[in-house]
Amino acid sequence: MSQLILFNKPHGVLSQFTDSGTETARPTLSAYIDVPGVYPAGRLDRDSEGLLLLTDDGKLQARIADPKYKTPKSYLVQVEGDAAEDSLDQLRKGVRLKDGTTRPADVERIAVPDLWPRDPPVRFRKSVPDCWLKLTIREGRNRQVRRMTAAVGLPTLRLVRWSIGDWTLEDLQLGEWRKVELYFSL
Repeated sequence: MSQLILFNKPHGVLSQFTDSGTETARPTLSAYIDVPGVYPAGRLDRDSEGLLLLTDDGKLQARIADPKYKTPKSYLVQVEGDAAEDSLDQLRKGVRLKDGTTRPADVERIAVPDLWPRDPPVRFRKSVPDCWLKLTIREGRNRQVRRMTAAVGLPTLRLVRWSIGDWTLEDLQLGEWRKVELYFSL
């Protein structure tokens, strides 16, 4: 039976078990998860937070991460600026990026979500408004959500992946993980 782990990745943690990128060690998954043989199904940037799935099943890993399967990934995104409907419509239609036009996203403006405090906190500026969006994409380009919001004039301040497919962060505290029973195989 395949293992699947849901992990609420903190800001600043690399989505890998070792760090060979710098002389100064950065936090990795090994500081949180001591389960042999599991690997991330997709990535979550170091400066992003939220749901990261890990599995020991290569087919499941590909099914989750490969854009051809169009697995929906939902993000709670704090953006700089006041998101007008025309900016949201651009995201809904697809945004032209340097590597091509994105697939249409589902997006809506939401109330400030009840999340854990971020460490370090997002810099607050009294003179610059911000707002929160819930954005769902079905592909996974490098830093895609950040590039999409920037392309419509709404730079991302904080990015929290809330769900991948049917798996969510529901009841999972920052830095915690849990195994999920799988009743199927690919």
